[in-house]
Amino acid sequence: MKIFFGAFSSLFILTLGTVSAQDTLRIPASPLTFLTFAPDARSAAMGEAGVASSPDANATYWNAAKLPYNTKDFGISASYTPWLRNLVDDMWLGYLSAYKKLGDNQAVALSVNYFNNGELDLRDAIGTQLGYFNSRELAINGTYSRQLGRNFSMGLTLKYISSNLAGDAVIKGVSLSPARVAAGDISAYYRKQIRNEDTGSELTWSLGAVLSNLGGKINYGSGTDTENFIPTNLRLGAGLSFTGDGRNKFNFIVDAYKLMVPTPDGTDYNSRPLLKGVFGSFSDAPDGFKEEMQEVAISAGVEYWYNNIFALRGGYHGENKLKGDNKFFTAGAGIHFMDRYSVDFAYLFPVSQTSPLANTLRITLSLGLNKAEKLDVSDTDN
Repeated sequence: MKIFFGAFSSLFILTLGTVSAQDTLRIPASPLTFLTFAPDARSAAMGEAGVASSPDANATYWNAAKLPYNTKDFGISASYTPWLRNLVDDMWLGYLSAYKKLGDNQAVALSVNYFNNGELDLRDAIGTQLGYFNSRELAINGTYSRQLGRNFSMGLTLKYISSNLAGDAVIKGVSLSPARVAAGDISAYYRKQIRNEDTGSELTWSLGAVLSNLGGKINYGSGTDTENFIPTNLRLGAGLSFTGDGRNKFNFIVDAYKLMVPTPDGTDYNSRPLLKGVFGSFSDAPDGFKEEMQEVAISAGVEYWYNNIFALRGGYHGENKLKGDNKFFTAGAGIHFMDRYSVDFAYLFPVSQTSPLANTLRITLSLGLNKAEKLDVSDTDN
């Protein structure tokens, strides 16, 4: 992808949340938006909901507190998403996650988010070429989670985040530089199962809550004179799972999501103290409670499993028309085989046909093993 700096500078300013149109519409925004992109195909196919879904290796992103409930002792997952593929051909999102259970009630995990913004053709205001640069962003995450009761668990994730949008370029007298920041997530999960051993029927309901990306502000260079809020967000979720015979299972999930950054109100909101800006985001909208509720996005999805081998999924994600108006349907499928391997796909159908997210697809490959299975791999017949 070759992008002139004139276009890139607009993207950069938009990332910093200073575009006047945003102030007019009062749409909360922040840099590091790649941290809010659903990385895996399973949750993406269910409307990008996953806080209270059944656990898998990608719980590291959605709700790390779910990890101790995984049925496998070890799991690893890799996801790939071509980004804005209707517009460009070299932007993509990658996510790699691995967890290890420590006994029956705790787990540790590592995960990496990587977002390739593509190659930028940097030019100044009069069109002089300043060179090419591969714009990229990265987050490395370490997680620990533990059951605090039979049905309740919590998780903690620490993150190192790097955003290298234009290297060390000097544009219009502004010395840009890579931005780096530390952040963390805290999560909670409650799950209750009711099972009939005679019939194989099972009913499970779950609740989840995640406060993500709570950390310092970010700055893209001394010349910008502004530290910007990163995309701290709060997700609340609920899930319901039912099977009547142990072979046909239905999962229903719903998430509510709010970006915890100040609502643009015509003032220099980035100058607010960190905690005041983050937690004050629940009460800073000029039109009060009504506008605060408009800033809450809803995701909902359904999943059908046959014999824990084949899955079909669908979902919907909606935002208020005054707060981004990002609305789309999702669909996907998955296959689980040899009780170890999984392949999942997801596809996005925007309500607006002009949406740059049209035709977004994701693929995820996963592996899960138990301790005994690991030993079997190395066993040889003598």
